[in-house]
Order: sequence, then C-alpha cells, then structure tokens
Amino acid sequence: MLSRRSFLASASLPLHALAAPLRNKVKITAVKCMIIRGTWDWNLIRVDTDQGISGLGEAYWGPGVKDMVLNQFQPLLLGEDPLNVDKLYHKMLLRSGGVGPIGGVTVTAASGIEIALWDLAGKLLDTPAVNLLGGKFRDRVRFYRTLQTFLPVDDRAAYRDGLAKAKAEPFGWTAFKVQGDGIPRMVDPEFKETGHDEYTRGLTLKDLRRIAQGMQWVRAELGPDTDFGIEAHWKYDTRDAINMARAIEPVQPMWLEDPVPPENPEAMRRVTESVNIPICTGENLYGRHGFRKLIELEACDAVHIDIPKSGGLLESKRISDHADIHYIWTAAHNPASPIGTIASCHAAASMRNFRIHELAKYIDWWQDLVLHDGPIIKDGYHTITTKPGYGISLNPDVARRHLAPGETWWG
Repeated sequence: MLSRRSFLASASLPLHALAAPLRNKVKITAVKCMIIRGTWDWNLIRVDTDQGISGLGEAYWGPGVKDMVLNQFQPLLLGEDPLNVDKLYHKMLLRSGGVGPIGGVTVTAASGIEIALWDLAGKLLDTPAVNLLGGKFRDRVRFYRTLQTFLPVDDRAAYRDGLAKAKAEPFGWTAFKVQGDGIPRMVDPEFKETGHDEYTRGLTLKDLRRIAQGMQWVRAELGPDTDFGIEAHWKYDTRDAINMARAIEPVQPMWLEDPVPPENPEAMRRVTESVNIPICTGENLYGRHGFRKLIELEACDAVHIDIPKSGGLLESKRISDHADIHYIWTAAHNPASPIGTIASCHAAASMRNFRIHELAKYIDWWQDLVLHDGPIIKDGYHTITTKPGYGISLNPDVARRHLAPGETWWG
C-alpha cells in the first residue's frame, strides 16, 4: 500500500497510478448483503477482494435491495478491478434496463455497492474516502436530529418533554427537525375529524391554527437562535402548502421540507417563490437527472439528498455541484445506520456548499453497530477521521444480535 505521505504527494494522479503496486492484482471476489433490523431494515453491503481487503457500504432501507445486490449486480462485478468505482456504478445501471435503471431499488442497490467501493478504494490507497472525492472543504459535518410527532398534538407538555429528551441525548445537538404534518394524521383511517380524508391533500383552518401553535411551542422551548426544520412529507396541495408556510413564518424555521409531492418541480417552485422561509426537498429523487429540473427551475432553496439512495457518494457530489451553480445549498436526508451515515459525511465534507446532515430515529445501540474511535457525533458534529476508507468496521457482536428475521451473518 502507499503511505499517506506518498498519496498526498501524488494527489493529482488517477487512482490506478496511485495504486501502481496493486495494479492487476486486486479483483472483486464477492458482493454480499445483510439486513440489520434497526430503526428500519438497514441493507448493509460488503465487497470482498482476492487480497483479503473488503469495503463496507449501505443502501437505503427497505425490501428488494438484497435480491438486486446478490442476483443482479454481483455477477456483473466478479473479477472486476474495484478501483474503477464510477465505471462499475454505471455498469450496474447500464446492464439493468429491464428493472428500471433510473430510480427505485435498482439505483438504491447500486448506490450501496458504490459506497462500499469507496471504502475499499480508501483502504487500498491508505487514505480516507473523502480524499478520493476531491478532498475536504471541512473537517466536521454538522447534524440535525429528527423528532417524531409530539402527541397529544394540543398539549404543550408533549412538545417540552420530547425536545428535552432529544437534547439530553449524548450527541450535543445544535439543530432539530420536527413534524409539521402530524396534524392532520392523514394516514390514520381512524382520524375522523371534519374536513379530513386520508386521500386528499388539504388543510383546514383548524389544522393551520394547530400547526402554527405547535411550531410556536417548539420555538419557545428551543429559544430564538436554535435551528429547526419542519417536515411536511409531501402531503399538501400547492395552495395549502403556501398557507402552511405562511402560518409558520413567524418562528423562522431552518426550512419547510417536502411541502408538495416530489413529481412536479413547477409546483414546488410556486411554493418556493410564494413564501419567506426556505424550502428543502429531494429525498425522493434519484441521480443528477432526477434533480436537474428541480435545480434548473430554482424550485427550492436546498436540495436534500439521501446519499445511499440517490446514487452514492460521487453522484451526490455531482448533484450538489450542479445545485451550487444556482446558489442552492445542500443538506443530507438520512435514516441510515452509522455505516451509511459516516459514508454520507465523506461526501458531505467534499461538497462546497453543504450545510447540515440528518440523523433520524435514534436507538440506544445505533453507534455501537460499528467499531470506531470516540463518539460518532460530538457537539452536534461528525469529525472525518484520518483512517483509510471510512475509518470504521462492523461490530460483529452487535450486528449478530440485531439481524433481521431469517438473516444470517453475511448470508
């Protein structure tokens, strides 16, 4: 392997020139997937080589990914040079015409493998993965903590207690996100309040009043200077979303997230141009082409990329660079395990105009899933290490305890 000094002295060279001692020696021998039941069913991925060095990655949570990884993509990658990361990502998509290579599980599975390849490349070249993406704009990546709906919605104590519990977590959060779509609980078939239908996207005057009141309670509990975003989960029609945004403007939120469905960037632009708070969106989009029209219409203030879902590290950097041309900044959506989270941070550190990264639902063994130096998040930030790849390894004891039903160790 090259020393870190040798790597930095040759930073302008392509990956294969930097790995000259390994040229024609390293080949992919297996691509594996294992599902861990955490906050969601996390799809962990490992790429093995004939040198005994492996890369660790994660695809977006949910069903179907493991089948794509093992049966569709693994045969395409066996015997390949793992340093050809971008070529292999595109190979997976180009050979997947029958299963939809521009979105959904296909892109998600390819993204998880791409993430594992960057960890592997960093280990082979003895450098952090971020250095292979152009280096760091920042050593630390700021985080926000997502909270679930405070219930009952008309009880200020529920807001106070929920925020106090999050602030007491061991990560030192400096920013939060709260649910602005908990009223109405539109997916609850038992919710029978007048003016509500689980299939429509409307807000009543009572809804707007309660949303505004709840967000005022959040601001009062957090104080005047703490950032917090407000989630809408793409639930509302355009005029209703505008009315909601105007109702919450007085609390000066960090953003309103996904106010209208993701398919129509023109509708999103109408909302963005009509309100005086930032609009953040993008977690349901795939790849640079999926984001292109949204960005070129300047239909939002921030792109919210789910990196293990939307194309992996390099594709997400490309999306962020395109947004930056339009002075649209980047944030990261993230329900991942610490593997996908830390990998996303390497991409975030390489993006010029990146601001903040999500951590969704928290469980007490979340950071114990991997072996790492020090806390993963401290004082609200993750610090990029100087170790090769992502600087972590899977904790086998914790992983085995939380295998999803029917799963075996890297089976």
